[in-house]
Amino acid sequence: MTVVLTLAGSAQAGIMRITEYMYQGVDLEFVEFCNIGSTATNMAGWSYDDDSRTPGSVDLSAFGIVQPGECVIIAESTAGQFNNRWALGGTVKIIGSYTHNLGRNDEINLYDKNGNLVDRLTYGDQTFPNSIRTQNRSGWVSPAGIGQNNIYAWTLSLVGDAQGSWTSTGGDIGSPGRHTPIPEPATLGLMALVGIAGLRRRR
Repeated sequence: MTVVLTLAGSAQAGIMRITEYMYQGVDLEFVEFCNIGSTATNMAGWSYDDDSRTPGSVDLSAFGIVQPGECVIIAESTAGQFNNRWALGGTVKIIGSYTHNLGRNDEINLYDKNGNLVDRLTYGDQTFPNSIRTQNRSGWVSPAGIGQNNIYAWTLSLVGDAQGSWTSTGGDIGSPGRHTPIPEPATLGLMALVGIAGLRRRR
């Protein structure tokens, strides 16, 4: 289930990843891409497709420069509708009215300007039993699952969860335009040890 990613020019292009999606909702579907790297990404010429796996199907050039930590959205509704329904305040870049709609069992593919696959998520609770179904609630990826094409590493959104999820005007739940990295257990343990060491030094 692990996909080998082609990161041509990643040193200057940042690291774009699929971080959240919802295939069906009252306020319609969306996919979130975030730059988890330390440098900006110029998304001119980048594209998205579903399980037809065709680079160039949905042009993402309008996102322009995506800064480190910035998240961008493609949405089934218009950009204005999505912004209003999720109360984003015009702070998130949105490409709306896309027609390559996602199904219950489908795929999300992100391609760079050269048509290289950058990230892929193959999902579906029917195809992958006991995995999440993102109907009216988005799914977000754990740190260990980023870029791994493993739907079992994804979690359904809950209001006030680790991503700060909230409710749209239609009652859908998600955190579009926002991705909060969650430390892995080992990292949490290291942070705790560092904290204890710091307390000892201060004493």
